[in-house]
Amino acid sequence: MSYFEDFLPGAGRKAPRAALDTDARVIDLSGPWRFRLSPTAHAPDFADPDLDDTAWELRQVPGHFGTPAYTNVRYPFPIDPPRVPGENLTGDHRIAFEAGFERAVLRFEGVDSCARVWLNGQELGYSMGSRVPVEFDVTLRPGRNVLAVRVHQWSAGSYLEDQDMWWWPGIFREVTVIERPAEPIDDVFVHADYDHTTGGGTLRVEAGEALLTVEELGVHDRPAGETITLEHVEPWSAQHPRLYEASVSNGHERVRLAIGFRTVTIEDAVLKVNGEPLKLKGVNRHEFHPVKGRALDAETMLADVLLMKRHNINAVRTSHYPPHPHFLDLCDRYGLWVVDECDYETHGFQELDWRGNPSDDPRWEQALLDRMRRMVERDKNHPSVIMWSLGNEAGTGRNLAAMAAWTRGRDSSRPIHYEGDRACPDVDVHSRMYASHAEVEAIGRGEDEDERRRAMPFVQCEYAHAMGNGPGGLAEYQELYDAHPRCAGGFVWEWIDHGLRHDRHGYAYGGDFGEVLHDGNFVCDGLLFPDRTPSPGLLDLKKVYQPLRFTEAGGVLRVEGDTAGLDLEWCVEADGVLVDSGPMEGSELKLPAGGEDERWLTVRACLAGDTAWAPAGHEVAWHQVRLTPGPDRLAGLTEGAAPAIPLFERVTPRLELWRAPTDNDQGGGLRWHWSHHGLDRLTYRTEQRQDGTIVQRVAPAATDEGYLATYTWRETTSGLLLEADLEPVGVWKVPPARLGLAFELPAELTTVTWYGRGPGEAYPDTGAAAYVGLFTRTIDDLQTPYVHPQENGQRADVRIAVLSTPRGPGVKITGDRPFGLTVRRWSTAELDAARHRTDLVAGEKVHLIVDLAQHGIGTASCGPGPLEKYRLTARPAAIRLLFEPVS
Repeated sequence: MSYFEDFLPGAGRKAPRAALDTDARVIDLSGPWRFRLSPTAHAPDFADPDLDDTAWELRQVPGHFGTPAYTNVRYPFPIDPPRVPGENLTGDHRIAFEAGFERAVLRFEGVDSCARVWLNGQELGYSMGSRVPVEFDVTLRPGRNVLAVRVHQWSAGSYLEDQDMWWWPGIFREVTVIERPAEPIDDVFVHADYDHTTGGGTLRVEAGEALLTVEELGVHDRPAGETITLEHVEPWSAQHPRLYEASVSNGHERVRLAIGFRTVTIEDAVLKVNGEPLKLKGVNRHEFHPVKGRALDAETMLADVLLMKRHNINAVRTSHYPPHPHFLDLCDRYGLWVVDECDYETHGFQELDWRGNPSDDPRWEQALLDRMRRMVERDKNHPSVIMWSLGNEAGTGRNLAAMAAWTRGRDSSRPIHYEGDRACPDVDVHSRMYASHAEVEAIGRGEDEDERRRAMPFVQCEYAHAMGNGPGGLAEYQELYDAHPRCAGGFVWEWIDHGLRHDRHGYAYGGDFGEVLHDGNFVCDGLLFPDRTPSPGLLDLKKVYQPLRFTEAGGVLRVEGDTAGLDLEWCVEADGVLVDSGPMEGSELKLPAGGEDERWLTVRACLAGDTAWAPAGHEVAWHQVRLTPGPDRLAGLTEGAAPAIPLFERVTPRLELWRAPTDNDQGGGLRWHWSHHGLDRLTYRTEQRQDGTIVQRVAPAATDEGYLATYTWRETTSGLLLEADLEPVGVWKVPPARLGLAFELPAELTTVTWYGRGPGEAYPDTGAAAYVGLFTRTIDDLQTPYVHPQENGQRADVRIAVLSTPRGPGVKITGDRPFGLTVRRWSTAELDAARHRTDLVAGEKVHLIVDLAQHGIGTASCGPGPLEKYRLTARPAAIRLLFEPVS
């Protein structure tokens, strides 16, 4: 067998060590390399430094080669470990450089999936383990040196890297040459503990024969390895990421350190840091860029961290591999708790009922230990890392136990996490994925666990699958985490849609690159759109994760939580128009008196000054209280000749019971049920009674399920009044998707102003970020740009809406009860038929849907469906709508 089909992880490599910030000279080889692509692993030799490679193309490193392919679980090659297909795309890379020093270490931060390396024609070795670093000792020549790297798409290591993401080979992280002095500092291990009972700390830095200096703590040239007791230190936390600048030096090399004091413990099944219970308000983060793939630059990593902080996220699980080391530097500096996960997943063996799974195959033990070592050694000095994870969805077995045992022996200061083994023999926390609300409640109460698991904190390492429209039920999950001390919170799946920029599709997903085996748009399941624009789901999560709690009792609004550094302001609005405002003094506010109109009090907590992660004025939390319900908006109408409404005709609306299914509808099986019962192929039988009332029987073929819709138009001196009554008929076996009245209006309409919840979309179990106010948006801006088109854009609890043209004329719609409002330039059927956003083309009509009700969203694309209270049943409904002209 070839070297890349070996159970061993590599040869010729240095022992793993920490990522160090050294004063030694470093050459960053990022930039254009000479590149040759071959269809198999057996390309011609290319390591000779005198080889003429001028005809080769130039390719950027870090970067990828070949064509991306997406699968979630299934391996895209036959399962025959450690062998891989003969069609093994191979990229040969060459670069020439000059150094000015002789002894060095050649460091690769990440190569997918196997790299064989030569320097000046001499082979150094090879390595597998794509997302952990590898180093080789090298001796450099004076003048020109030539580095040659052969990268294979497939290797034995690919069996250990079946993560839910694009398969895409390449040297996707930096390659550096690091000078080694005569007596180098090979490794550093920082131990910095905090005692919350005394406010003191202990510091020990292992660094061989070297001296430690921490000026701010009065530590000067103390021998490395010595334990230093400090009477007072400021602890590190995600809320207050206090770092102390330090250095270790041996006279030949100086290494700079950022030290954070903190202690992680588990007491009475509660996860604590620095003596305080920890609630993880987290996300799972893949590394992704819509053009560069996993080749992230520093600016993109910083953008992620700032977006997380600005949306009240305090924790990251590095799914499902160690991130770029700079990302952890940012987590230390800006403050994020991190669960650092090993580059290990074998989910595809599930297709074989886990036969031959590497987790329990002794031939793979060294490879798995190697991956764990390389992560722990690289990242051990980061205070942000509070937990090690053995990997993800890799079944069970002896090798996981070996990984956990080695990790505890090397670093006992952090708990160990792994989700895939319900018996939890090797871990310190009980972790689950996509547990329902009822399951979380039972676990929080300790009602369904064995004794070992009851003694552990509970973490949802993945929940609330953020695919497409959703996720629903976020607020209810957070209520459960807050209610039970044992529940340490969780991590929403996931941070960003992995849509790749595409000339024709806008953003591509699985199958758009000709993959025979793929999992479609399941790769687009993030809180950010591919361009890093926040989705409605991220805005909802910010509201749910907000650090302040607001309670109302006895006419007083109380604010609970740490308000240091925040300004609290209140305002009162009547029908969305400001009537009063002021600062909130202290933590209590007497609710103002109401009025005859509908009034809302809104309190906002914003940063009082600039922080490292957001400017002054950034909104951290908010809360609304309804002061008065307001009048009946349709009371006192006078019958008479209605004025003309140029952009609206008195036509019978179409009752819609179908919506363009969301990813959660698809994943939960609702799409199939709705389609099987014909909700997307309704027929309409219309009768007109003598009094002008119109009765429609709305039903699909092959069933008696349907609705009787009764419409009565009345003329008033203000405008046209529509009275709509909906009554289910037959025996309904599935919930309708919606009860919506659909109208077609002229395409010249461009703008919508509404009084209701906004500014973003909201559905029965989503829209935590939507508050009651007065908003204006263009019709185009009302659309939410999900990578895979689906139901989107509803504005909820609308009282009044005005649709207008650039010239001003329009139509005003007022309801006798709040309604859902959807306005778009394509029909529901056209939206459902589209595979990409570019498939949606504006038509000759504007499509208006007034919803009396919709089914909840849930998170069933991977997880539970909507809670019972958000499920729509076939029930009677009624609404009165007044249509008036607007000039």
